[in-house]
Amino acid sequence: MINKIVQSMAEAMAGIRDGAVVLLGGFGSIGQPNALIDGLIEHGAKDLIVVSNNAGVGRIGLARLLELGRVRKIICSFPRTVDPVVFEGLYRAGKIELEIVPQGTMAERLRAAGAGIPAFFTATGMGTKLAAGKEQREIHGRKYLLEEALAGDVALIEAWEADRWGNLTYRSSARNFNPVMAAAATLTIAQAQHIVDLGALDPEKVATPGIYVNRVLHVPYGEPTVT
Repeated sequence: MINKIVQSMAEAMAGIRDGAVVLLGGFGSIGQPNALIDGLIEHGAKDLIVVSNNAGVGRIGLARLLELGRVRKIICSFPRTVDPVVFEGLYRAGKIELEIVPQGTMAERLRAAGAGIPAFFTATGMGTKLAAGKEQREIHGRKYLLEEALAGDVALIEAWEADRWGNLTYRSSARNFNPVMAAAATLTIAQAQHIVDLGALDPEKVATPGIYVNRVLHVPYGEPTVT
Protein backbone atom coordinates (compact mmCIF):
# COMPACT_ATOMS: atom_id res chain seq x y z
CA MET A 1 0.00 0.00 0.00
CA ILE A 2 1.40 3.40 -0.96
CA ASN A 3 1.38 5.72 2.04
CA LYS A 4 3.64 8.77 1.97
CA ILE A 5 2.34 10.22 5.25
CA VAL A 6 5.11 10.38 7.84
CA GLN A 7 4.41 10.53 11.56
CA SER A 8 7.18 12.80 12.82
CA MET A 9 9.40 15.68 11.79
CA ALA A 10 12.47 13.50 12.31
CA GLU A 11 11.08 11.00 9.79
CA ALA A 12 10.33 13.81 7.35
CA MET A 13 13.89 15.18 7.53
CA ALA A 14 15.69 11.82 7.45
CA GLY A 15 18.58 11.64 5.00
CA ILE A 16 19.04 15.34 4.24
CA ARG A 17 22.80 15.72 3.96
CA ASP A 18 25.25 18.56 4.49
CA GLY A 19 25.83 20.53 1.30
CA ALA A 20 22.40 19.75 -0.16
CA VAL A 21 20.63 22.06 -2.62
CA VAL A 22 17.35 22.86 -0.85
CA LEU A 23 14.39 24.37 -2.72
CA LEU A 24 12.11 26.35 -0.40
CA GLY A 25 8.58 27.04 -1.64
CA GLY A 26 6.76 30.26 -0.89
CA PHE A 27 6.46 33.87 -1.97
CA GLY A 28 7.55 35.94 0.98
CA SER A 29 5.68 34.38 3.89
CA ILE A 30 2.84 33.03 1.71
CA GLY A 31 3.06 29.29 1.11
CA GLN A 32 6.40 28.99 2.89
CA PRO A 33 6.91 25.66 4.72
CA ASN A 34 8.02 27.20 8.03
CA ALA A 35 7.42 24.05 10.05
CA LEU A 36 9.69 22.07 7.71
CA ILE A 37 12.34 24.80 7.85
CA ASP A 38 12.26 24.55 11.65
CA GLY A 39 12.59 20.80 11.25
CA LEU A 40 15.59 21.27 8.97
CA ILE A 41 17.18 23.48 11.61
CA GLU A 42 16.61 20.80 14.24
CA HIS A 43 17.94 18.14 11.86
CA GLY A 44 21.25 19.99 11.74
CA ALA A 45 22.21 19.89 8.04
CA LYS A 46 24.70 22.64 7.16
CA ASP A 47 26.68 24.11 4.25
CA LEU A 48 23.40 24.25 2.31
CA ILE A 49 22.59 25.94 -0.98
CA VAL A 50 19.09 27.38 -0.69
CA VAL A 51 16.85 28.35 -3.59
CA SER A 52 14.05 30.70 -2.57
CA ASN A 53 12.05 33.63 -3.89
CA ASN A 54 13.58 35.91 -1.26
CA ALA A 55 16.28 35.85 1.43
CA GLY A 56 14.07 35.65 4.50
CA VAL A 57 12.22 38.12 6.69
CA GLY A 58 12.84 38.96 10.34
CA ARG A 59 14.44 36.16 12.31
CA ILE A 60 12.11 33.23 11.66
CA GLY A 61 11.96 30.49 9.02
CA LEU A 62 14.58 30.96 6.33
CA ALA A 63 16.09 33.96 8.13
CA ARG A 64 16.66 31.79 11.20
CA LEU A 65 18.34 29.11 9.05
CA LEU A 66 20.65 31.81 7.68
CA GLU A 67 21.34 33.29 11.10
CA LEU A 68 22.50 29.92 12.41
CA GLY A 69 25.12 29.77 9.66
CA ARG A 70 23.66 26.71 7.96
CA VAL A 71 23.52 28.23 4.45
CA ARG A 72 26.61 28.67 2.27
CA LYS A 73 24.83 30.16 -0.73
CA ILE A 74 21.38 31.50 -1.56
CA ILE A 75 19.87 31.67 -5.03
CA CYS A 76 16.94 34.08 -5.08
CA SER A 77 15.15 36.88 -6.91
CA PHE A 78 14.68 39.36 -4.05
CA PRO A 79 17.52 39.40 -1.50
CA ARG A 80 16.27 42.70 -0.09
CA THR A 81 12.74 42.59 1.30
CA VAL A 82 10.83 44.36 4.08
CA ASP A 83 13.12 43.14 6.84
CA PRO A 84 16.16 41.28 5.46
CA VAL A 85 18.38 42.17 8.43
CA VAL A 86 19.91 38.70 8.79
CA PHE A 87 20.84 38.23 5.14
CA GLU A 88 22.23 41.74 4.72
CA GLY A 89 24.46 41.35 7.75
CA LEU A 90 25.82 38.02 6.53
CA TYR A 91 26.35 39.26 2.98
CA ARG A 92 28.16 42.44 4.03
CA ALA A 93 30.41 40.32 6.25
CA GLY A 94 31.22 37.99 3.35
CA LYS A 95 29.69 35.00 5.12
CA ILE A 96 27.21 33.98 2.42
CA GLU A 97 27.23 33.76 -1.38
CA LEU A 98 24.42 35.25 -3.45
CA GLU A 99 23.17 34.43 -6.94
CA ILE A 100 20.39 36.72 -8.16
CA VAL A 101 18.02 35.19 -10.71
CA PRO A 102 15.08 37.09 -12.25
CA GLN A 103 11.85 35.65 -10.88
CA GLY A 104 10.47 34.39 -14.18
CA THR A 105 13.82 32.88 -15.10
CA MET A 106 14.01 31.11 -11.75
CA ALA A 107 10.54 29.66 -12.19
CA GLU A 108 11.45 28.42 -15.69
CA ARG A 109 14.80 26.99 -14.54
CA LEU A 110 12.91 25.00 -11.90
CA ARG A 111 10.22 23.93 -14.36
CA ALA A 112 12.89 22.84 -16.83
CA ALA A 113 14.55 20.69 -14.18
CA GLY A 114 11.25 18.95 -13.47
CA ALA A 115 10.64 18.41 -17.19
CA GLY A 116 14.10 17.01 -17.86
CA ILE A 117 15.17 20.00 -19.98
CA PRO A 118 18.86 20.79 -19.30
CA ALA A 119 18.84 24.42 -20.45
CA PHE A 120 16.94 27.06 -22.42
CA PHE A 121 17.44 30.48 -23.99
CA THR A 122 15.78 33.65 -22.67
CA ALA A 123 16.09 37.36 -23.42
CA THR A 124 15.71 38.24 -19.74
CA GLY A 125 18.93 39.69 -18.34
CA MET A 126 20.46 40.31 -21.76
CA GLY A 127 22.64 43.43 -21.68
CA THR A 128 22.87 43.47 -17.86
CA LYS A 129 25.43 42.25 -15.32
CA LEU A 130 23.39 39.05 -15.04
CA ALA A 131 24.61 38.11 -18.52
CA ALA A 132 28.26 37.93 -17.46
CA GLY A 133 29.83 34.56 -18.23
CA LYS A 134 26.73 33.11 -19.87
CA GLU A 135 26.51 31.73 -23.39
CA GLN A 136 24.72 34.09 -25.79
CA ARG A 137 23.03 33.32 -29.06
CA GLU A 138 21.22 35.37 -31.67
CA ILE A 139 17.94 33.83 -32.81
CA HIS A 140 15.82 35.53 -35.47
CA GLY A 141 17.69 38.77 -34.95
CA ARG A 142 17.37 38.90 -31.16
CA LYS A 143 20.03 38.02 -28.58
CA TYR A 144 19.35 35.48 -25.83
CA LEU A 145 21.12 34.05 -22.78
CA LEU A 146 21.49 30.36 -22.04
CA GLU A 147 20.08 29.48 -18.61
CA GLU A 148 20.59 26.04 -17.08
CA ALA A 149 17.90 24.02 -15.30
CA LEU A 150 17.86 24.41 -11.53
CA ALA A 151 17.41 21.07 -9.79
CA GLY A 152 17.37 20.43 -6.05
CA ASP A 153 18.41 17.58 -3.83
CA VAL A 154 15.48 18.41 -1.54
CA ALA A 155 12.31 20.49 -1.90
CA LEU A 156 10.43 21.68 1.17
CA ILE A 157 6.95 22.83 0.20
CA GLU A 158 3.64 23.83 1.79
CA ALA A 159 0.30 22.43 0.61
CA TRP A 160 -3.34 22.89 1.56
CA GLU A 161 -4.53 19.28 1.15
CA ALA A 162 -2.79 15.95 0.67
CA ASP A 163 -3.79 12.31 0.42
CA ARG A 164 -1.69 9.27 1.31
CA TRP A 165 -0.41 8.98 -2.27
CA GLY A 166 1.09 12.47 -1.99
CA ASN A 167 -1.31 14.26 -4.33
CA LEU A 168 -1.38 17.95 -3.31
CA THR A 169 -3.63 20.98 -3.66
CA TYR A 170 -2.75 24.57 -2.83
CA ARG A 171 -4.82 27.46 -1.55
CA SER A 172 -4.90 30.55 -3.78
CA SER A 173 -1.58 32.43 -3.96
CA ALA A 174 0.11 29.90 -1.66
CA ARG A 175 0.55 27.81 -4.79
CA ASN A 176 3.38 30.09 -6.13
CA PHE A 177 6.74 28.24 -6.46
CA ASN A 178 5.62 25.10 -4.64
CA PRO A 179 4.51 22.98 -7.65
CA VAL A 180 7.59 23.65 -9.82
CA MET A 181 9.91 23.04 -6.85
CA ALA A 182 8.14 19.78 -6.01
CA ALA A 183 8.86 18.52 -9.52
CA ALA A 184 12.46 19.76 -9.59
CA ALA A 185 13.84 17.90 -6.56
CA THR A 186 15.10 14.39 -5.96
CA LEU A 187 13.40 14.33 -2.54
CA THR A 188 10.20 16.34 -2.06
CA ILE A 189 8.77 16.83 1.42
CA ALA A 190 5.43 18.57 1.88
CA GLN A 191 3.75 19.96 4.96
CA ALA A 192 -0.01 19.84 4.48
CA GLN A 193 -2.68 21.55 6.52
CA HIS A 194 -5.27 18.89 5.72
CA ILE A 195 -4.92 15.13 5.15
CA VAL A 196 -7.87 13.73 3.22
CA ASP A 197 -9.00 10.25 2.25
CA LEU A 198 -7.78 8.75 -1.00
CA GLY A 199 -10.19 9.79 -3.75
CA ALA A 200 -11.46 12.84 -1.87
CA LEU A 201 -9.43 15.35 -3.90
CA ASP A 202 -10.95 16.85 -7.02
CA PRO A 203 -8.53 15.75 -9.78
CA GLU A 204 -8.92 19.16 -11.43
CA LYS A 205 -7.52 20.82 -8.28
CA VAL A 206 -4.47 18.57 -7.86
CA ALA A 207 -1.57 20.85 -8.83
CA THR A 208 1.16 18.43 -7.74
CA PRO A 209 0.61 14.73 -8.56
CA GLY A 210 1.89 12.29 -5.96
CA ILE A 211 4.58 10.98 -8.31
CA TYR A 212 6.58 14.11 -7.44
CA VAL A 213 6.15 13.80 -3.67
CA ASN A 214 8.09 11.49 -1.34
CA ARG A 215 6.92 12.47 2.15
CA VAL A 216 3.95 14.34 3.60
CA LEU A 217 3.74 15.68 7.15
CA HIS A 218 0.44 16.86 8.60
CA VAL A 219 0.94 20.40 9.93
CA PRO A 220 -2.43 21.96 10.85
CA TYR A 221 -2.21 25.64 11.72
CA GLY A 222 -5.77 26.92 11.67
CA GLU A 223 -8.23 27.73 8.94
CA PRO A 224 -7.63 31.08 7.20
CA THR A 225 -10.60 33.41 7.26
CA VAL A 226 -12.55 33.19 4.01
CA THR A 227 -13.93 36.51 2.81
